[in-house]
Amino acid sequence: MKALLFASRLIDSLNEWVGRVVLWLVVPMIAIGAYNAIGRSLDKSIGTRLASNTYFELQWYLFSLVFLLMVGYVLKHNGHIRVDVVYARLSARGRAWVNMLGSILFVVPFALILFYVSLPLVAFSVQVREASLDAGGLPRWPLKLMMLPAFILLALQGFSEFVKNLAYLRGVLPQLPSEAEGEVA
Repeated sequence: MKALLFASRLIDSLNEWVGRVVLWLVVPMIAIGAYNAIGRSLDKSIGTRLASNTYFELQWYLFSLVFLLMVGYVLKHNGHIRVDVVYARLSARGRAWVNMLGSILFVVPFALILFYVSLPLVAFSVQVREASLDAGGLPRWPLKLMMLPAFILLALQGFSEFVKNLAYLRGVLPQLPSEAEGEVA
């Protein structure tokens, strides 16, 4: 169990580091979004050419990176959406069982299937150096390439959550892992 918990801590540290680094992409994403909005308004009002497809695509590329690469971080911090009214009424041990089984039966397989299914798409995109067809568009292959580490980070975090909940059920951890974490970001 100690080796599994050590691996879990490494995975948690990795997703924490990636999440905190990627979180900073929100700042330029917002700045570019504001620039796009102002630029498009001025373009219409006074006939300038401040806005471009390059900035628009850069904004949604940054959003995509944040969405993709933060998924493990969000799972680590229990920031995903939960709508199960039954789950809230379960005991801590019941919630640990749901978390543990959900991680190993759904999260990990889902992430690994997405990784496997994405491989040919990503390989083709990289091979042909896929780019946007819009004027001023950006290369798309680097963004598609980021799907692979995103799915791996999610699978790893799912495994880590499985280990932590198993450790709780075995009495190794004193607190349910999902309740020990703080708020996301």
